[in-house]
Amino acid sequence: MRRQVLDAILLARAATRALALVTNVVDGAQALVSLDEVSGDLPLSTETLATVRRALIEDNSGRLSDSLFVQCFSPPLRMVLVGAVHIAQALAPMASLTGFVVTIVDPRGTFATSGRFPGVALDQRWPDEALAALAPDRRTAVVTLTHDPKLDDPALVAALRTDCFYIGSLGSKRTHATRRERLLAAGFDERAFARIHGPIGLSIDAESPAEIAVAILAEIIKVRHAPASALQGVA
Repeated sequence: MRRQVLDAILLARAATRALALVTNVVDGAQALVSLDEVSGDLPLSTETLATVRRALIEDNSGRLSDSLFVQCFSPPLRMVLVGAVHIAQALAPMASLTGFVVTIVDPRGTFATSGRFPGVALDQRWPDEALAALAPDRRTAVVTLTHDPKLDDPALVAALRTDCFYIGSLGSKRTHATRRERLLAAGFDERAFARIHGPIGLSIDAESPAEIAVAILAEIIKVRHAPASALQGVA
């Protein structure tokens, strides 16, 4: 690997930015592709570039054609759960098994404990402070679970100001409607509010905390792989 290419990959990794290296295996020409930039001595057609970016989003290295190979260097998938509640206790280990690095955000020390969440990163700052520090990106899902607007709303406001690929919030249709009123009053428009999945999770008639966690994780996975959103920073 050329030193210039290696340096670019290391810089992208330090900045938690996904980067793909496309190599022509015949002549050795290479291109570095991010979701918004392209560099290198390998020209790529519009169609090939779209394919490379899709592979980057999917973190899927492999052959593009007989002569082109793409290698993806992606930061880890992350999931920020706001609310150290029973659903989070089920969702955190499930998410970890599917490749997410999970952080639980909850300033309530009696809830956010290592005893209730063994092996999970805990952040006891207020959600707006925690989200500012965690800096959600295109490989981050943010989920609010507290049912408390004092905790959920600041997290949603912070998440909507990022390009995280998924935002979801627990609550009934009525709760989501009143949430909409608050966020519109806070200055967000309908398009921004539509980014929030609520009521959260796929409709599978889930009842128990574990079943609700399954529904939430399934929806997150579905959104992440949705073709229509792939090149719009939503997956």
